[in-house]
Amino acid sequence: MSGHYATLLRDTVRNLLPLYDVYITDWKNARDVPLIEGSFDLDDFIEYIISYLNLLAPNLNVMAVCQPTVPVLAAVALMSTKNSPNLPRTAILLGGPIDTNQSPTSVNELATSRGDDWFQQNVISIVPSRFPGAMRLVYPGFMQLAGFMSMNFQRHMESLQKAVDRYADNDKEAAFKIIKFYLEYFSTMDLTAEFYMQTINTVFQEKLLTTGRYKSRGHNVRLQDIQNTSILAIEGEQDDITGVGQTKSVLGLCKNLPDSMKQYFLAEGVGHYGLFNGKKFRNIIIPEIHAFTKAHID
Repeated sequence: MSGHYATLLRDTVRNLLPLYDVYITDWKNARDVPLIEGSFDLDDFIEYIISYLNLLAPNLNVMAVCQPTVPVLAAVALMSTKNSPNLPRTAILLGGPIDTNQSPTSVNELATSRGDDWFQQNVISIVPSRFPGAMRLVYPGFMQLAGFMSMNFQRHMESLQKAVDRYADNDKEAAFKIIKFYLEYFSTMDLTAEFYMQTINTVFQEKLLTTGRYKSRGHNVRLQDIQNTSILAIEGEQDDITGVGQTKSVLGLCKNLPDSMKQYFLAEGVGHYGLFNGKKFRNIIIPEIHAFTKAHID
C-alpha cells in the first residue's frame, strides 16, 4: 500500500502472467470505509499478508514493490519465528525502504525532519460527509499526488509534453502509452491516518525493524529468524524515492539466512517506476526474478 491502486501494477502483472499464476492485493480507499468498521494500521497490513500467504501456500513466491516490502518482510519474519509450514519459498523485494539510513532521499528527509504534530496538522484530514468513511482521519490521495509530482515535477512535465508532441506527430500509440500511465499514476487513494503515521514512525523515524525493536501485536519481529525463505533484493540505480542500499540491507539483516539463499540485483539506468514497469522491467528484471524463483522453488 503506497497510495496507488493495484492497477498501477498492470504492466507488472501482464509480464508475470506467462511465467506464474499471479495474485495481487488491492486495498479499499479509506474514504469509502465507514468508521464502524474500525481502524487499519501497519499491523493490520501484516496480519492480512500472513493470511494471504497461508491461503495461497505452498510453493509460493511473494513479491513486494516499494512500501509493502516492510510489512511483507515482517510477515515472513513472524511466520518464520513460529515455524509456519506455509512460508513462501522466495520473497522478491523491489525498491523498498528497509533501511532508510542508506542513501536517504527527499522522501526520507521529509519523514525525519518533521515531528508527529507537523504531520497531524499539515497532511492529515477528515473525510467529508459525502463519503461512506465520513469523519475518518486520513492522509488524502490528493496530498500524496502533490508530493509525488513535486519530487520530479520537471520530469513529469517533460513526459506529458512528450505525449503532446507524439500526438502532434500522429504517433498516437506512443502518446496514449504515456497518457495511460498517467491516468493510473494520478489515481491515488486515501490512507488511514493511523497507517500513515505508524509507517512514518516505524520505518523512517525510529527505524524499528532494522534495529530489532519492532513489535507487531506484541510479537517481536525478528529478521534473524528468517532461514527458509530465499530473498531477492532488487534496486534501481536511479531510484530517487528509495535510495540504493535501502533494499539491499535486508540481506545483511537476515543474519541466519544462508548466502546461497540471498541475491541482489542493481538495475542500471532504472528509476523507481522502471523497477516494475516498462521495457527494462520486461527485458532485464523479469528474467532475474524468473531465474531466482526457478532456482529456489520446489
